Amino acid sequence: MSESDKSETPERVEVERPERSASEQLTGPWGPYTVTAGTLNLRGKDGKERASVFSVAYVLDTDSPRQRPVTFCFNGGPGSSAVWLQFGALGPKRVEIPDIASAPPPPNHLVDNLEGILDLTDLVFIDPVGTGFSRAVGKVEDKEFHSVKEDVESIGEFIQRWCSRNGRWTSPKFLAGESYGTTRSGGLALYLQDRGIALSGVVLISLALNFQTFVAEPGNDLPHLLYLPSFAALAAYHGVVQPPGSLEAWLAEARTYALEVYAPALLQGSALSGARRSEVAARLAAYTGLPAEEIERRGLRIPYLWFARTLLGRGSQTIGRLDGRYVGPDLDPHGQQLQRDPSYDAPLSAYTSAVNDFLRREIGFESEDLYEVLSMDVNQGWRWGTEGRLGFVNTTEDLRKALVANPHLEVYVGSGVYDLATPFFAAEYTIAHLGVDPELAANVTVCDYPAGHMMYFHEPSRKKLRADLAAFYARAL
Repeated sequence: MSESDKSETPERVEVERPERSASEQLTGPWGPYTVTAGTLNLRGKDGKERASVFSVAYVLDTDSPRQRPVTFCFNGGPGSSAVWLQFGALGPKRVEIPDIASAPPPPNHLVDNLEGILDLTDLVFIDPVGTGFSRAVGKVEDKEFHSVKEDVESIGEFIQRWCSRNGRWTSPKFLAGESYGTTRSGGLALYLQDRGIALSGVVLISLALNFQTFVAEPGNDLPHLLYLPSFAALAAYHGVVQPPGSLEAWLAEARTYALEVYAPALLQGSALSGARRSEVAARLAAYTGLPAEEIERRGLRIPYLWFARTLLGRGSQTIGRLDGRYVGPDLDPHGQQLQRDPSYDAPLSAYTSAVNDFLRREIGFESEDLYEVLSMDVNQGWRWGTEGRLGFVNTTEDLRKALVANPHLEVYVGSGVYDLATPFFAAEYTIAHLGVDPELAANVTVCDYPAGHMMYFHEPSRKKLRADLAAFYARAL
């Protein structure tokens, strides 16, 4: 850059964001509780403020709050606020919208969430920088927090400052992350452990610890194997194939075929005989309902977006990526990319209006900033490189080290069998390759649900999730 170019580069304007908060006492199924929505500022090594992180804390009103467990919650994306876990699964209020249907027209209502877990643990929902109302401070830009490492560090610092600010250092501490939030949780478990903060448990919903298990790129055939049971589940759900027995037996068969037949076939590559190739293609067609000739033409590899757009017949409809039970219009049936995801479009407006109304009207937290439910700028600008590693993002090793350092740490993993974003068999594979001895492996609980990425949209799954988490917290405590 020349001197003239430097002189024309505008200097960053310093932005001030004073800390502020608003609180309200509400009453739910488990008695009175206090909601505090507010910002907490993070500082750099030079002592200057770098970021204003927004959170919503729910604390059950008791005589001994410092003895109650506290769970720090966040969603994924990256680029998502914590609105989904807050108003869909864990918090004391829930957005009331129908499952596998378009959201009803506004106004959308919050109702008491009978499947929430505030009776088990206090809850702090954290919006990472660039999401919700969280923003950079001073001359720092939001993008400086948008990498695997910086994201973990900023959330880790927030947790430490929140505990100090609220006198909760002696409370049992948990993490709860969904999707990329599980990636963050894996890194955070070790980050906090290395700073003397031992966690009691980690809740991982829609697991994304090891990106090699679900990001299919040339040379990486693992996702093709691990997606097959999800394809089989959805083909059965939509009536495209007719399993000979129960869904559980059908999925067990698909798992076995993926590992014992499909994997060796892909490993052979072009050395696989033509007859064997056709035989495998025919069997994959039987599991997925897709044409065998096209599967064979694609080298026995089934991209999940092709599956989503082809399952119901190449035409005007596609099934959802986040939840394949949803069906919606395919705006470009001859294109190569999914134009819209009906399982994301359906709940988006209801959750957006609900969080804004709740925070601004019911709690009294006002901000001129837009509440970023999901920022695609954050998502598309994310820096995926990780120091000391080559290839795919993978925080499995961080979780393993945290387990080894803290053998009391309990881990819960929940997956939806109709999820095409983070397939359930990939979660099972990741946990099976955690690399800990059998005694520590017993600390990990894996549960599946007959729903999608946000399995809590489905009422029976939401009730089962509540029961599974109640058992998990009882064991961890």
